[in-house]
Order: sequence, then structure tokens, then C-alpha cells
Amino acid sequence: MSDASPDLTPLLIVGAGGFGREAAAAVHSINAVQPKWDLLGFVDDDPVLLGREFEGARVLGPVDAGIAASPSARVVVCTGHPQNYFSRFAIVRRLRLAPDRYATLLHPAASIAPTTVIGHGSVVLAGTVATAECQIGNHVAIMSVVAITHDDQIGDFATLASGVRLGGGVRVEPGAYLGAGALVREALTVGAWSLVAMGAVVTRPVPRAELWAGVPARRRRALEIPPDVDHGGV
Repeated sequence: MSDASPDLTPLLIVGAGGFGREAAAAVHSINAVQPKWDLLGFVDDDPVLLGREFEGARVLGPVDAGIAASPSARVVVCTGHPQNYFSRFAIVRRLRLAPDRYATLLHPAASIAPTTVIGHGSVVLAGTVATAECQIGNHVAIMSVVAITHDDQIGDFATLASGVRLGGGVRVEPGAYLGAGALVREALTVGAWSLVAMGAVVTRPVPRAELWAGVPARRRRALEIPPDVDHGGV
């Protein structure tokens, strides 16, 4: 889809998987309330997807070439799943774009307090609530119906899957992935690049680069972090 109006800002979505398609749907919802984005399409390195259409937008080509072909377009990187939740970090580092090239997508059905700050390149989907004095970093993926309560801090490249609930004063460090329906007790820290399993109930601090699961959540094992990923985040 491409709306030709010069008043719209051209946009490319990196990744045509589930999250990318959800981001495209969010773009349509944003434009339905107040036209803002000219969605040029997706860019994806999977050649099987070339030319396919999702949510009214085509896959235009590989990531680097597609972005180079549209130098005025804003970009949002929508990749990452529990088996490879480092991909968003890797793509952003590879692209080396200026921060102002990245779009921030906020679904109109999200409820975000005026005192909550959201960084560049982040996506917040429908039904999410962020209350007083929350900090959401850069390139954060927040799926549908997530509860972020007072004074929570979400680090760069973190992922909060659908239905995550955070108590007040929680710190989610850079790159951490919280699976669908995970609960985190107030004032705890979820360490950088850690993985909290779906439905886990976190009642103790989670160290960096560990897998935690269960009710209550317990350490299952250490995680192997790719050598090119900075454990401290970006």
C-alpha cells in the first residue's frame, strides 16, 4: 500500500513475519484516526517472501537494498521471536541509521499516560496500558494488551509479548524477552537478554542471560548470547 499524499510520511517495515504484519495493521489503525504514514511496504531478507502481500503491503526486497532505495522513508524494525530475539538488535546495528530515521508506532487503542516516554523505533500495539512515569526505550516491541504500571523502565530492544503484566517499579533491562502472559512482581529487575517463559510468574530478580519459567518462575539454564551482542544493551 502506498498513499500518494505528500502530507504522509513514507514508512518501511523491516520484517514481514507476525510482528511486522501486526505493525502494518497498527499503521492502518493510526491512519484511520489521523492519516500519518504512507506505508511503502515491507523489506525482508527471505527471498521466498519477495512480492508477497500482507495487510495490503508488498514485500519489496531485501532489507539493505530496500532501505537504500527509499532514503526519505522512516523505518521500523519488527523482527524477533523467542528462538531469535537478538535479531532486532543485529539489524539496527547493521543498518547504522540515524535515530531520526526510525519511526515510533503507537496504536490508537493503547492508553499511554502523558508522563510516559517512548523511544525511537518502538512499537506499542492495541490494548496496552502504560501509567505514570514509565520509561520505554528504543526499538522496544510491546505486543497487545500489556500492562506497564507506574515507574516501570523498559530497556532498549526488550520485547513484552501479549498479556504481560508488570508491577510498579519493575526494570526490564535491554534485550530481555518476556513471553505471553508473564507476570512480574513490583520492584523487580529482569536482566539483560534474559528470557522469561510464557505464563511465568516472576517473584525474584532475574539475572541477565538466563531462562526462567514456571509458577513461581525459577532459573532453568543460562542462555548462549551471540558474541556480537552487547550484554549490557545499547
